[in-house]
Amino acid sequence: MTQKYTASTTQITAKPYKQNGYLESGANSKSLTVADAIAQMLENLGVGCAYGVAGGAMASLWGALSNSTMQVLNFRHEAGAAFAATEAYFASGSPSVVFTTAGPGITNALTGLFAARGEGAKVILLSACTSAAHRGRWAIQETSSSTLPIGGIFTSGALFNYAVTIESAAQLPQIFRRIALGLAQPGGFVAHLSIPTGVQTSTVDEITLPNLGVGCLSVAPSTEAIAKCVELLSEGPFAIWVGFGARNAAEEIRSFAEKTGAAVMCSPRGKGIFPEDHPQFVGVTGLGGHGSVMTYMQSATPLRTLVLGTRLGEPTCFWSPAMVPPGGFVHVDIDPEVPGVAYASAQTYPVQADIKTFVQALLKHMPENTASAISFPNPEQEPIEAGAPDTPVRPEVLMAAIQKVIVEGSDAVVMAECGNSFTWSTHLLRFSETNRYRVSTGVGAMGHAVTGVVGAAQARNGKAVAIVGDGAMLMNNEISTAVKYQIPAIWIVLNDARYNMCHQGMKLLGLTGADASIPPTDFVMIAKGMGAEGIRVLKESDVEAALEQAIASQVPFLIDVIIDPNRAAPSKGRNQSLAAQGVKATPAKNSGMLSFPNI
Repeated sequence: MTQKYTASTTQITAKPYKQNGYLESGANSKSLTVADAIAQMLENLGVGCAYGVAGGAMASLWGALSNSTMQVLNFRHEAGAAFAATEAYFASGSPSVVFTTAGPGITNALTGLFAARGEGAKVILLSACTSAAHRGRWAIQETSSSTLPIGGIFTSGALFNYAVTIESAAQLPQIFRRIALGLAQPGGFVAHLSIPTGVQTSTVDEITLPNLGVGCLSVAPSTEAIAKCVELLSEGPFAIWVGFGARNAAEEIRSFAEKTGAAVMCSPRGKGIFPEDHPQFVGVTGLGGHGSVMTYMQSATPLRTLVLGTRLGEPTCFWSPAMVPPGGFVHVDIDPEVPGVAYASAQTYPVQADIKTFVQALLKHMPENTASAISFPNPEQEPIEAGAPDTPVRPEVLMAAIQKVIVEGSDAVVMAECGNSFTWSTHLLRFSETNRYRVSTGVGAMGHAVTGVVGAAQARNGKAVAIVGDGAMLMNNEISTAVKYQIPAIWIVLNDARYNMCHQGMKLLGLTGADASIPPTDFVMIAKGMGAEGIRVLKESDVEAALEQAIASQVPFLIDVIIDPNRAAPSKGRNQSLAAQGVKATPAKNSGMLSFPNI
């Protein structure tokens, strides 16, 4: 591991006060507070934007952020702010900040921060808490051990890589060092700095903080590990299984695949890392994946599979034994605890390494495959039935139009919400570039893409498109935030008046009696009521024109597509996985009602 930082120091001192967007000095300058010092610390760490919802308990911190060089975006809900901060990180590569007030501000943000940790983002939560003198006295929105569990929220653990409550300015140098090192480490880093209201305004004379020029710590594979991998992969045909953790090694992976002639498959989050139109690409695995993968595994079974940057969790493979080759896996991941967990009984050679660094080393030592090229099965291209009714819109027709207008006709980032939006998008859209497609497969929270699209579009200063269901759109959206800051986000709503993954899944599983219906909603009316533009699409012949209008628009835009709710989403694997885990059919309470399914 190479540490790319320097341990020099920097002084944090009072800066001129920024008023109406300008820095002023003289009579308007102010003394340095802990809140100011934290804001300057974040500036030094390369944070460019903060997302959150303000409140009285964190007014001083909010002011310090607002008068820093960081852009401060005020959201409508803390979960939306956290999802946006997560997607802003993936769109820009720069760490982001979430700010909340005490009590419900913190708890509202936890789902989004849970997703940030699961997705591997670099996000810092700044929250307010009750001052020491007022704890246990029923303060407004009291945030203390009397009202919230300290373990897990205010301490490091499963949710936060690092968490601390700042009780004194004397803690700041050590906190700054811990944050800087965390941001420099490979993979994600989610931190929580809790600052009591009274401490925020305490004066700091002058403090010296370590100036860690944050680069990136790189984990390189050992010479022995590379030699062993070459040996194992040279014993017979092998496949490459690409995950989200390999997104920064797209060029190297393509070169390696073409040099060796290996078949390549990817996880849902790994779409586009290896071009999906490449003849060696056999398909997406797991949820919303392709039958061509199983065709390959059965007809041209590899001896081993080289796994790059995927945890092989349920959404990636449903833990299917058919995905285990006879010789097992060579599993490379930045986290040494990942290899061997998903398939505990499979033979696995584990390698801890940065994927890009690993593949670069492997390229130098792996011999070129001189055998004749093998023809692999490729993802199926289902023909769209012609002559069908023009309304309602079939999801596959909508996806074909999105492929043409957005994927191929623009550089927009495309995000898919969990549920049927996820399965339709993952199965039918094709990407030839990395970092163009985003889904959440771990937490899979409804509202992630609906709100995360605002952060992605803002961070990249360009178009980002969210393909979402009506249920997610009703749960949590930040259209108003996008309008306020004129962020060019686009929402494509699959409007079927159902939680349709639940409805279809329950039916396929033979479970009856539950109700997954939603009252019909006019999302264009909602969008326009918030100041955005929108258009409702009722007919398939109008889909492309609506997409082109959205891409051309300079303001937030929503397309409300009335889709055929009875088209079965490509989620058979999820239902089979649920059945394998013990979900069984139950007698109907009401024979006239069906519902629930597959996520």
